[in-house]
Amino acid sequence: MLINPAATTGLTLRSPVGSDDRNTPPGPGSGAGAGAHGLQSERPKAIVIGTGFGGLASAIRLAVRGYEVQVFEKLDGPGGRAYVHKRDGFVFDAGPTIITVPFLLEELWALCGKRLQDDIDLRLMAPFYRIRFDDGTHFDYTGDPQAMREEIAKISPSDVPGYDRFMAMADRCYEKGFVKLGPIAFDRISILLKAIPILGQMKAWLSLHQLVASYFKHPKLRAAFSLQSLLIGGNPFSVTAAYALIASLERRFGVYSAMGGTGRIIDHLVGLLVEQGGAVRYNSPVQTISVQRIGGKARATGVVLSNGERHEADLVVCNGDAAWTYRHLIAPEFRRHWTDRKIERGQYSMSLFVWYFGTKRKYPDVPHHMMVLGPRYEALLKDIFKRKVLADDFSLYLHRPSATDPSLAPEGCDCFYVLAPVPHLEGTTDWHAHAEPYRKAVAQRLSETVLPGLEEEVVCSILTTPQDFQDRLWSFKGSGFGLEPTLLQSAYFRPHNRSEDIERLFMVGAATHPGAGVPGALISAKVLDQVVPAAQELALRR
Repeated sequence: MLINPAATTGLTLRSPVGSDDRNTPPGPGSGAGAGAHGLQSERPKAIVIGTGFGGLASAIRLAVRGYEVQVFEKLDGPGGRAYVHKRDGFVFDAGPTIITVPFLLEELWALCGKRLQDDIDLRLMAPFYRIRFDDGTHFDYTGDPQAMREEIAKISPSDVPGYDRFMAMADRCYEKGFVKLGPIAFDRISILLKAIPILGQMKAWLSLHQLVASYFKHPKLRAAFSLQSLLIGGNPFSVTAAYALIASLERRFGVYSAMGGTGRIIDHLVGLLVEQGGAVRYNSPVQTISVQRIGGKARATGVVLSNGERHEADLVVCNGDAAWTYRHLIAPEFRRHWTDRKIERGQYSMSLFVWYFGTKRKYPDVPHHMMVLGPRYEALLKDIFKRKVLADDFSLYLHRPSATDPSLAPEGCDCFYVLAPVPHLEGTTDWHAHAEPYRKAVAQRLSETVLPGLEEEVVCSILTTPQDFQDRLWSFKGSGFGLEPTLLQSAYFRPHNRSEDIERLFMVGAATHPGAGVPGALISAKVLDQVVPAAQELALRR
């Protein structure tokens, strides 16, 4: 239930709030307006759209490989869905709140000749998260196998043996799905054909919940070991069982939170890029990806900003939502594969209602991460994903980062966000009318369960609805994670990292292969190393 604002870092990469030009200083030969007057550098130029994890990781990798890199960001600061809200002394990470597989970040620092631990203080969560059931009992989810067996025994002793068998299967999915298939550019049918036997070994034809149910009988445990697919926008009753790999990832590498918030990582990624000669411009939404017919083939040649500026490039990398990008940023005549009809017919992930709030008191009994489940599991997910109706009940993800880092809230206060999976905008909910009543219902539920007296304690409040996902983040239908990661919308069937329609256009981030989540976004950038030509090679083709 995580999605998939930058904390103070000491980096002087953004002008003060209120400035008209909150841009990073340009690197050598990468003046912000260079592209408007043609290619002025001997190095090939890459334009990256968006400063989410995928966009910044791609920009760093391209800069290290010798490209002149210019990044354009629609918002007034970096992060995309990992933006940071700062208000009244509270610091709220807008999106991702946990870090798993930290070696993917370590790789980026190493490429720049640095060490992650010198810049980022990652703290292991204990527990990883608490799952509170509707009857008030809870399950502390950790990476300690014996502690997990004890937690399972409290609920259903007969299910304890199933845990080790499930984890063996999760480890298989990790080895086959994450290690073997994750970093592959699934853009040729021959790659898909080679992957089919591997998919079979992961029982990928089953849903995640079906796989979990074959190892656990108690409904609470079936929920506790299948809800993880919501972290990447997938209904446990429809996503492929291959996503059991999440359980293995968490146990192998741990679940961490960054001191200063996830935004601290984003700010340092911007810093790495600038040190490699790259530049970032904020408040610069891309209106169109420029495409020309060259040698009979469509080729990306740059971008046009909403203010009319034209910037040329040798290639374009888009970290935006893939469906929105193809539907709104690229002319239909250049989209033989991603037609309007195909985009509209896609099965999209749920959206998210997120309430960021600060309290004038602390709640010391609430852990850093907590799932507060409602009375229904499968039926609620059916309402969200299938019926697309806003139900009266909900299951919530509650994030209390000040439990680990008190600096994120004023002294004596706590900062939170609470997230509810909700239908995307294909449903009929009018969020302009329903946002505040829904917030009040969420607040009442939290007050009745884990945050007593909440409604009298709130001193800071920010809301994000599915409408904001569409209007502010340009997410198609306001979905939180792009296409839902079902079997037939994963790997080869997901938008390719190398565009199917347009040469020298590349896609990264949650809505492309391998999928949502911070690890998925970072791997999508790593895949570019396979499909983007070396800078020297591209320079010779000019």
